[in-house]
Amino acid sequence: MAGVIPMTVRRPSLSPLLTRLRDRSPGLAASLLGGAVAAGLGLGSLAVLLMVLWVSSPYPDSGPGGALHIAAALWLLAHGVELIRTDTLSGAHMPVGVTPLLLLALPVWLVYRAARVAVDAPPADAEDAPPPVPARTVWTGIVLGYLAVGGPVALYCAGAELRPAWPWVTVCLPLVAAGPAAAGVWSAYGRPRDPVLSMLVVLPRPVRRLVFGADARLRLGTAVRAAGAATTVLFGGGALLLGASLVWHGGAARASFLQLTEGWTGRFAVLLLGVALIPNAAVWAASYALGPGFTLGAGHAVNALASDPAPLLPPFPLLAAVPDPGPGAPPNWVAGLVPVVAGVTAGWFVARGAVARDEPEPQRWSAARTAGVVLLTATVCAVLLALLARLAGGPLGVAALARFGPLWWQTGGAAGAWTAVFGMPVALVVRAWRLRGRRKRGGETPAQGKTKEGGEAKGQGKVKEQGKGKGKGKGKGKEQKRAKGTQTETVPAVPGPTTDEEELYDVLPADDPFPPNWHDDLARASRWAALREAATLTDTADEPGGHPGVPEPPAEPV
Repeated sequence: MAGVIPMTVRRPSLSPLLTRLRDRSPGLAASLLGGAVAAGLGLGSLAVLLMVLWVSSPYPDSGPGGALHIAAALWLLAHGVELIRTDTLSGAHMPVGVTPLLLLALPVWLVYRAARVAVDAPPADAEDAPPPVPARTVWTGIVLGYLAVGGPVALYCAGAELRPAWPWVTVCLPLVAAGPAAAGVWSAYGRPRDPVLSMLVVLPRPVRRLVFGADARLRLGTAVRAAGAATTVLFGGGALLLGASLVWHGGAARASFLQLTEGWTGRFAVLLLGVALIPNAAVWAASYALGPGFTLGAGHAVNALASDPAPLLPPFPLLAAVPDPGPGAPPNWVAGLVPVVAGVTAGWFVARGAVARDEPEPQRWSAARTAGVVLLTATVCAVLLALLARLAGGPLGVAALARFGPLWWQTGGAAGAWTAVFGMPVALVVRAWRLRGRRKRGGETPAQGKTKEGGEAKGQGKVKEQGKGKGKGKGKGKEQKRAKGTQTETVPAVPGPTTDEEELYDVLPADDPFPPNWHDDLARASRWAALREAATLTDTADEPGGHPGVPEPPAEPV
């Protein structure tokens, strides 16, 4: 039998991409876990805080189950879910729809961070790093993982005294999970433009004209930055008005704080509730400055022109800052400066985007395009203020307390109008001023460049003339003097030679009296032949040997 040929079976090696996918944890599973962890962290934070307050309270009304039910209900309320109170004196169910904005910031930030981490995008300088997890996979996993925790929490609170309203659960909980998750994925992928523009297709045609175009990203970015700056000014101005009113009504605020409870645990709880509602009060104050104001129940409106607070308000420190009843006074009208400053700020940001100076390719928008970006900024600002007003207010009961806080459509409309009215002239004037400054610098810079280039060229010509030598004549000396005079007149700050030095150089001969071929052999022989011929013509007849004064030429060198 012939020899057996040994055969080796080699396992096929995995490709680098499959190796990376094998080493990476599954993207959907990691995203699901990230969403669940984000929901658990938010719920756990509130649960720990409520349990600490319940343990330290000298008069606990219920056991730890009641504290956990309240923590779960507050977690749902932080997502905008409306709650229903069943333990009322009348036995009727009372809605609670005021969302503490400070509590809302916690789940939004947790979901955003979970989405960014789940993408697992490699650093920019990494070469062999695995690719990031697909965006749809991350977004789907984060949302499903978050809802996997939020759904059981809502079911847990369904039979409690403070229970959620299911229509609000089905709307608000997915929105709070989906929005920050999409923002986190978009930020982890480097903030691309195409997803944002594809979402803006649903806008009306006039708004799409303001957004789409060759520089759509630049215009949209400028409008968002300007609207963000205006919203920040409105929010900060509202917080300033709130602080001033609290100081003005300091006695009533302190009395209401001490009236609510006596123990330090209860006062600490009231303090925490007041801190969580400070952003809401700042939005209320911003709506007060914009003009629509806010309502403290049906038929009780509060604005800068008139104030009609409800007579049966519960004692609370932030409610003590409500302006006194009666018509508005000049101190109340000062609040109108807040939207003016917001509009001016928005116009300034739009003008900076219209005429940018610091970019490699400076852009310059026309007046019509600048006005369109101002209108887009006003629209974005109106949407932001309407959303904040909707979250900051809501019902606190039925009948008289069914409307509590600013009306979102009035606040948003007023914010857009103020931004457009005061932002439009500021944007156009600042744009014209920046264009005028650019033209002035553009007119001076080329002249200076020409003068400097001319001076450098003339200086280089002068160096070349001095290096080449010298056979140019005195005409070049005059041209150099003329060029030097021109250079001295256009750029007086450049130091140069004095007049005496120039005159000393002018007396030097322009041509070399002894050219380089003066001493060669052929030239010497020619010169001696010419001298000999001239001597022969002038010799007399009796002197045949030649002219005695002319010596014989030297011997030619070998």
